[in-house]
Amino acid sequence: MLPHEILENALADSNGSALIPFITAGYPTCESFLTNLKEISKVADAIEIGVPFTDPLADGVTVQKASLKALNNGVSLSWIFDQLSKIDFEISSPLLLMSYLNPLYAFGFDRLAQYAKKNNVSGFIVPDLPYEECLPLKASLDKEGIALVQLVSPETPVSRLENICKHSKGFVYAVTRTGITGKETSLPKNLTKYLDLVKNISSIPVCAGFGVRNSEQVKLISKHADGVIVGSALLEAIEKNKDLIKFLQALKK
Repeated sequence: MLPHEILENALADSNGSALIPFITAGYPTCESFLTNLKEISKVADAIEIGVPFTDPLADGVTVQKASLKALNNGVSLSWIFDQLSKIDFEISSPLLLMSYLNPLYAFGFDRLAQYAKKNNVSGFIVPDLPYEECLPLKASLDKEGIALVQLVSPETPVSRLENICKHSKGFVYAVTRTGITGKETSLPKNLTKYLDLVKNISSIPVCAGFGVRNSEQVKLISKHADGVIVGSALLEAIEKNKDLIKFLQALKK
């Protein structure tokens, strides 16, 4: 089975209740990264790992702080792959890397795809890469069966939405609101209508994220999407040394 198919199946098998936690690699320390990853995997249906970047335009203050801390800790894409190579079979949840384009470009797309497959990465999310410009990266990932997850938003026109859903792999990332991650505590009023539209168009799972912070929001989204992505709230829990398993289990209730 190809890596993107493993991801798609894991999300489809969750029957609408998939939880995808996001953590920044190397935050709060390099030493805690694999420990936190293993703990999170006990609850997660898939895990999104953030590659730290100097100018994360789509991210709010919490993710920006985590990214800066990780960079100061010496974290790089090569370091992340080296850490993932140590996991063996201890983590069963499919892994995704969320990265801005520049680190991936500097690494080399073909080399990136090869390292991803070797280290059990099922897909990539690249928030600053428009669909119209994704072909070079997508071609390299396709050769190794790795997903390039496409993002859509409430402002995406239906014709463009149809095209993006058609060419996404792994899942379609439905951004819940315009702006940056983790900023607001309430969800948009038209969210469920928007998610229903994306679900009706997409032939693969649809997962929603950006500003999801509590179990009520997770429960609402789960009725209209295949999964929920939680990032800033989890990073705050890590910062406060909370029990990560209990924190994530509470979100799924």
